[in-house]
Amino acid sequence: MQKLYIALVDTPGLFAWMIRRVIKIDYIHVALSLDDEFKEAYSIGRRNPFIPFFAGFEKENIFQIHRAFPTARYKIYTIDCTKQQKEDIAFQLKECYRRRFQYHYCIIGLFYLLAGKPFYQERHYTCSSFLARILEENHVLAFPKHFSLVTPRDFYELEKQDTIFEGSLQELCIQVDAHRFVRPYVHFRINAV
Repeated sequence: MQKLYIALVDTPGLFAWMIRRVIKIDYIHVALSLDDEFKEAYSIGRRNPFIPFFAGFEKENIFQIHRAFPTARYKIYTIDCTKQQKEDIAFQLKECYRRRFQYHYCIIGLFYLLAGKPFYQERHYTCSSFLARILEENHVLAFPKHFSLVTPRDFYELEKQDTIFEGSLQELCIQVDAHRFVRPYVHFRINAV
């Protein structure tokens, strides 16, 4: 068995506050990583953490996110997949990244989400709808609703999850940094909660 890493993120800000009010949990963003150090982490979100107006498909950099949101909190858990599923997902993510400027945040979809109606506009996603779609297409996870209606709350409430970290992004950055300098060739596992 292989592992995929799901990060649930709690960041400050007005838009985050609005999302938090709707989904009723603190974690308002979700990202998918192929590795436990988040070197290969992707999501639909801000292209630059400091600028809220431009969003699309991006490779996340936890150190840059920490500079923009020093009080951010993360919850990271693993989900199982086969080697082939992980390879297929890695290929898809890299292809999406290669064409990242063709993917956009689905603002219109938020109104449909509030109304509980499925909505899909080509290459427009929320962070959670993108992850739901790619994980469903690769038969890793299945949700009981259309991918466009999946929110970070659905990822938060997944039953089969092995939480490997929950805490401040600062703590995560320190642990990842320490691992890179101290044990660069040993498999890294973040301290269990």
